[in-house]
Amino acid sequence: MALSNAERKTNNMLAIDGGAKIRETPFPKRHLFGEEERAVAVKLFDAAIESGNAINYNGPEELAYEQEFAAFMGGGYADLVNSGTSALYVALGALELQTAGEVVIPPITDPGGAMPVALLCQVPVVSDAAPGSFNAGAEQIEAVLTPHTRAIVVAHIAGEPADMDPILELAQARGIPVIEDCAQAHGALYKGRMVGTLGDIAAFSTMSGKHHATGPQGGVVFTRDEALVWESKRFSDRGKPFNTEATSNLRAGLNLNGNDLSAAIGRVQLRRIVAMNDRRHQVAAQIEEGIAGLKAVRLGWQAEQTQGVYWFMRFHVDVDKLTVDKDSFAKAVAAEGVPVSALYRHIPSEAIWFKERKVFPGSDYPWGLPAYQGDRNAEFPCPNAVESAERHCIMSIHDNWGEQEAADVVAALAKVEAAYLR
Repeated sequence: MALSNAERKTNNMLAIDGGAKIRETPFPKRHLFGEEERAVAVKLFDAAIESGNAINYNGPEELAYEQEFAAFMGGGYADLVNSGTSALYVALGALELQTAGEVVIPPITDPGGAMPVALLCQVPVVSDAAPGSFNAGAEQIEAVLTPHTRAIVVAHIAGEPADMDPILELAQARGIPVIEDCAQAHGALYKGRMVGTLGDIAAFSTMSGKHHATGPQGGVVFTRDEALVWESKRFSDRGKPFNTEATSNLRAGLNLNGNDLSAAIGRVQLRRIVAMNDRRHQVAAQIEEGIAGLKAVRLGWQAEQTQGVYWFMRFHVDVDKLTVDKDSFAKAVAAEGVPVSALYRHIPSEAIWFKERKVFPGSDYPWGLPAYQGDRNAEFPCPNAVESAERHCIMSIHDNWGEQEAADVVAALAKVEAAYLR
C-alpha cells in the first residue's frame, strides 16, 4: 500500500526513493530588473525620440556609470565595455604585453577568463588551485612562472577572494603585473580591501547573472592607475587617441564599447548592490550555521580574513563518511527540491580549444609563434583543481532568497546526509 505524504515525512524517506520533498515549490526567481531599470531605459528612448538623436556610447550615462563604479570601488578609474570576456581582453591589452610570452591563468574559470590570453598572442599557462579551493594560490602560481611570464591573471571564483597578499608579493618581487578577474566577485573583501583594487588592473562581468548588471551583457575594466585606464579606453575603441594630441588611431583594437543604455541600467543596479550583497551574506550565514553540526558536509575552505559575495556556494562533501559518491549525494539533494549541482569543473587545460590549440586556424599559435621561447608541450593536469572540483557540490544563491529558502537547503542537506551516513 502506498504511503501518504505524512507517513513518508515521518519515515524520512528520501524524495529520490519516492518520499516527500523537503521543498515542493520552486525556489524564487531573482527579479534582478524592475521598474527603476525600465524607467531609465524608457527615459533614454523618450529623449532619443524627441531629439531625433540615437542612444549612443561614451555619453553622459556611460561617464556617470564609470565614475559611480569607481566610487563603489573606493576610488579609481573605470571603463565600461560590452562583456566580461571583453573586460579581460581589454585589461590585458592595456598592459601592452610583449607578444609570444606567457600569461598565468586560473585553474578554474569561465572560458572567457582564459581565451583572451591566447587571442592576444600570449601562451596561457594554467596554475593549479590552492588545496581545497577553486582559486590559485601563490605556491601554485610560482610553480609555473618562467622567464617568459608576462602577467598573472587571478580569478576570485564563486565570489571567494583568492589569498592575494602572497600572490602580490611574488608578482612584485619579479616585476610581473597582476590582473584580477572579478567577474564573480563584485564587492568581495580581502582583509578589508575590495577585490579588484589589489592588482594592477581588474576585469568585471556585468551580465545579467552577476551581482549587478548593465543589461544582458556587459563588463568593466577597473584600475587605480590613470595611465592604464586611458590605455584601456583606447584599446577598447579601436585605438582612438583619447587623452592625447594624436590625430589618428594609435593602435589596432576592437570596438568593445559599452553604451549609454547599459550604463543607465547599471547606475540603478549600483545603487542596490550593497543591499543585494548583504542579503546573500545573510542567506549564506544561515546555511553555514545550519549545517555546522553535519558530519560529511561543510562549506568549502576560504582564505582567512575574507568576505565572499557568494555567486555560488561550495559544499565540501566527504564521501568517505557516506555510503554513496558525491554525484549520487547531489542528485538526492536536488530531488528534495534544492538547486544543488554536482560539479563545477571548468579547468582550461581540459577544454578542447586548449588541448587542440584551436585559436588561430591553420596554425597552433600562440604556442607555435617563432618568437615563443617557452615549453611548447607543457601540460597542466592541475591535480588540486581536479580534486576540489570532484569533492565539492555547488549551489547558486541570490538576493531574493529568504529565511525559508535557507532553512530548506539546511533541511535537505541534513536529510540526505542522515540517509547516507556510514
